[in-house]
Amino acid sequence: MAIFIDQQLCVGCAACLKACPYDAIDLVDRKAFLNDSCVHCGACVDSCKFKAILSRAGDGPRKDLADYRGVGVFAETRHGGLAKVARELLGCGRALAQARGVNLTAYLIGHEVQPLAQELVAYGADQVVVVDDPRLAGYRTAPYCRALASVIQQQKPEIVLIGATGIGRDLAPRVANRLKTGLTADCTGLAIEEGTGLLLQTRPAFGGNVMATIVCPNHRPQMATVRPGVMKPLPRDDQRRGTITTVKVAFKETDLKVILRDVIRQTGKKVDLSEATIIVSGGRGVGGSKGFEALRDLADALGGEVGASRAAVDSGWIDHDHQVGQTGKSVSPRLYIACGISGAIQHLAGIAGADFIVAINRDPQAPIMKAADVAIVGDLHQVVPVLAAEVRRARQEAGR
Repeated sequence: MAIFIDQQLCVGCAACLKACPYDAIDLVDRKAFLNDSCVHCGACVDSCKFKAILSRAGDGPRKDLADYRGVGVFAETRHGGLAKVARELLGCGRALAQARGVNLTAYLIGHEVQPLAQELVAYGADQVVVVDDPRLAGYRTAPYCRALASVIQQQKPEIVLIGATGIGRDLAPRVANRLKTGLTADCTGLAIEEGTGLLLQTRPAFGGNVMATIVCPNHRPQMATVRPGVMKPLPRDDQRRGTITTVKVAFKETDLKVILRDVIRQTGKKVDLSEATIIVSGGRGVGGSKGFEALRDLADALGGEVGASRAAVDSGWIDHDHQVGQTGKSVSPRLYIACGISGAIQHLAGIAGADFIVAINRDPQAPIMKAADVAIVGDLHQVVPVLAAEVRRARQEAGR
């Protein structure tokens, strides 16, 4: 965002001086001027009754907002299939589109991805725009940015959602910069504001201690990246019908300077909590890195993954990849077992999408116990091994 003061409209009322938290405005000859302390936060814009202070994204002009209509979702793909976050965004986008009375469009970009278009319709898209090109085989920043920005410029959606994955966090800011609009990163909540129709974009700030709701009133599209595991996908409906359109994008030589030679899969097991259906998590009550061995045993018995609270990660007991919560990963498993986790508000927000929560804690008054569907009061070091043994016994009797 950039701030500008129109000297012809400024009357020297000094209201902006009082509104600025950085003392970044000087009054000279009854005219307001920005000084070097300005961080372009925009606090002064609403204070000016004479509309002399303007905010703009980059150096681009204000846009005709009426030209933008509809909700768009970037449909990320992985290993030839749709990423889970793509289905989650369609569920969220469907609700936003209905609130605005507009269509939901999925942008499907890659090579040999056309067969996935009908699947996007089944998960809620009214329209799928496909960019299928051999030069899009394997993710590369520049060609994907060119493709997605070109499609958005043609379609003119008022809202664009992208998953806050490794690819999404690389792609979204570059597309937003090319479109000269704003971007709210790592959102955990989205809604339409009554009256204005603006997209309310909620994200954690200051280490998850504050929830900030951000709007983009003057530029389009309104763009946000959304944490995987936060939104719920709609049930698949193969009877749904939608429009599938294929478009061509003119790439430039500068888009293709990076050459993807090979993709080497990481050896060993990589934790992906956003995709896990069962998670066994440990917190400060686990007592140390050795305490996680029992949790891993229970997770193996259940066919799940191991998670952790921020306290356990900060203590160095387990890698950050396992962290669950607003400062880690938001998850939506069918079963979440919290062992020795007190239940800070940031952690509870990160597991809000879980279908069923089991909490094991010696403190019956811990916040996690009130949030759980089943609360077990006891020492996790005694309870968890018993649970693992019972799970294995039950599976063996069931022939699994």
